[in-house]
Amino acid sequence: MEVKEHDPFLSSSVSSTRWWTKDTVAIVTGANKGIGFSLVKQLAESGLTVILTARDVERGCKAIEQLRNGHGDLSVHFYRLDVSDPASIKSFVSQFEKDFGVLDILVNNAAVSFNDIHENSVEHAETVIKTNFYGPKLLIEALLPMFRRSNSSSRILNISSRLGSINKMKNPTMKEMLLSENLSEEQIEGMVNTFLENVKKGTWKSQGWPEIWTDYAVSKLAINAYSRVLARRYKDCGICVNCFCPGFTQTSMTRGKGAHTAADAAEVGARLALLPPHELPTGKFYIGFSPGIVSKL
Repeated sequence: MEVKEHDPFLSSSVSSTRWWTKDTVAIVTGANKGIGFSLVKQLAESGLTVILTARDVERGCKAIEQLRNGHGDLSVHFYRLDVSDPASIKSFVSQFEKDFGVLDILVNNAAVSFNDIHENSVEHAETVIKTNFYGPKLLIEALLPMFRRSNSSSRILNISSRLGSINKMKNPTMKEMLLSENLSEEQIEGMVNTFLENVKKGTWKSQGWPEIWTDYAVSKLAINAYSRVLARRYKDCGICVNCFCPGFTQTSMTRGKGAHTAADAAEVGARLALLPPHELPTGKFYIGFSPGIVSKL
């Protein structure tokens, strides 16, 4: 994986080149807490209209109340969405289309892991893959017709992880496939299905899959690869697709451990989400809190 210098957003605060208005619409999934909540807050405070989604209605409504407390002018809205449930995705997209009709920014933040910091269990591999890979994939596919195409400012930001880097894959056949310039969705889904079959057969440890947080890493490997396919497909269609690894962050997934807070991670993510159209790349993997470092997906 190629690594090179690229720091259009890490060196400054949220872009001073304001290309957006209150009519600019952003969706952030898994946003009732952690990085997602902080991203909603920063985007809304920057003047966008932001859709906060969460599986739990009560927690989602409380998150909206917290955001509006003392900030009544923020344009934030809660919609229930469980990305692991295709029916929930369909219902959400239908309601969003009725209420808004157009979309500028999608941040796929919702994700799960059932491992503790020093654990590596694949007991819930199917749920992890369904939530972290198929969920964002189905949501992107359903929302694609609603992205604005006229001003080249539409963007998809997938919150990912370095655990899903290609160099974590030791299986030579899979690694060669992932490095192909002609990688397809079908190949990515084939990889995921092979992993799940290995898990069912109990052979996953000997097949060269990532060694740390294996099921989570495979799910992020898949979303990184899918992002690369999308970036190539929509490069000339006004939609940019990138991934962002926030690093070891203090969230519920890490049991509160980490090198920085969710708000710190969200600040970097917001800078990337709001890059001016003329500075916005596509097909990149950004590493938070490592200034100047970006990898080619």
